[in-house]
Amino acid sequence: MDNSSPFAREGYPFILFSVGLTFILVLASWKLASLVLAVPAVIAFLLMLFVLYFFRNPERTPSADPKEVVAPADGTVIVCERVSETPLGVESLKISIFMSVFNVHVNRVPLDGKVLDVSYNRGKFFDARDGRASCENERNGIVLETAGGVKIAFVQIAGLIARRIICYPQIGDILKRGERYGLIRFGSRVDVYLPPDVVPLVKIGDKTVAGETVLGRIG
Repeated sequence: MDNSSPFAREGYPFILFSVGLTFILVLASWKLASLVLAVPAVIAFLLMLFVLYFFRNPERTPSADPKEVVAPADGTVIVCERVSETPLGVESLKISIFMSVFNVHVNRVPLDGKVLDVSYNRGKFFDARDGRASCENERNGIVLETAGGVKIAFVQIAGLIARRIICYPQIGDILKRGERYGLIRFGSRVDVYLPPDVVPLVKIGDKTVAGETVLGRIG
């Protein structure tokens, strides 16, 4: 499940295609001395750079305190409030992180624990910053229970142009805080639901780094 290569493995088909296309167009433009082919060659080169950038997979180091909940995604906090309708079935602290196409899109586990439930829901594709996205967009949620019996949930949500949610954990898996567990293509959101007594350590507008930024502390 974890992948330490410099690029997310889910991106290799896109990377190989863009590299191959760029190579063919550049070679053809050079061999034929064609300015007509030079334009698509430049476009293909820029596309290749974007694909490499989008699927980058940097290493991250979680904090030493195992009770600290780390961000599951790079991005910007767009929601930080207590809500009653949650995947946990009880009032929870909800923290939502919006990922633009320029953020790293590899998702990481917020806390050590055992997977109690994995649920996928088909849905619409509202902009990920839209309030309706949490309950109406295509999404995949995980409910996790810590060794101490604390339950949290984190939900990958497809955005306006995202059309593919990738999530590897299955019910019964033991996950480690900060490890990679999935990815969303292209531009999306992750909602995290924590016990209501957790004090948030981020606020709306804050930037997060997956696996490192602390959202709150359990206990």
